[in-house]
Amino acid sequence: MVWTLDTTHSEVTFSVRHMMFSKVSGSFNRFRATLEIDEIHPEKSWVEAEAETASIDTRDEKRDAHLRSPDFFDTEQYPLLTFKSKQVESRGDRRYSILGDLTLHGVTKEVTFDAEYGGQIPKEHNPFGDRRAGLTAVTTINRKDFGLTWNLALETGGIMVGEDVRIEINLEAVAED
Repeated sequence: MVWTLDTTHSEVTFSVRHMMFSKVSGSFNRFRATLEIDEIHPEKSWVEAEAETASIDTRDEKRDAHLRSPDFFDTEQYPLLTFKSKQVESRGDRRYSILGDLTLHGVTKEVTFDAEYGGQIPKEHNPFGDRRAGLTAVTTINRKDFGLTWNLALETGGIMVGEDVRIEINLEAVAED
């Protein structure tokens, strides 16, 4: 069964180390996804998703403008971040490994999301009147692998922006019955 994302009840977030001792988080406010969920044969499941890089939101307009610039996402040249799964593997107890191609800043790399399937609610029991499913997926990437190399050395040692970026997707999808 094919599902589309309910963006009102979904989010694409990230966090990265800032000045080596804290973390800053943000989100992409415009995103889309289509997925196939096969509960009996999860290996037949798939997902295709994209986020508009210009929709980045860290709750600081100056920082967001810098992240949209060529120093980071270069949103004019690379308007989309995309993911297309290649393999879904059951890990038991509603946990899955989703391998696929992540394209960011013009670079495509294989990444694996660790996913937890929340299950489904049939339309008969849903106040929205449609069938819905929930899923959470998490991965960590090294931003330098995708050409996002800007940084600033700190006087006290270390760097301004960490290399590892945690990406978390919480989604609610609606069946295309």
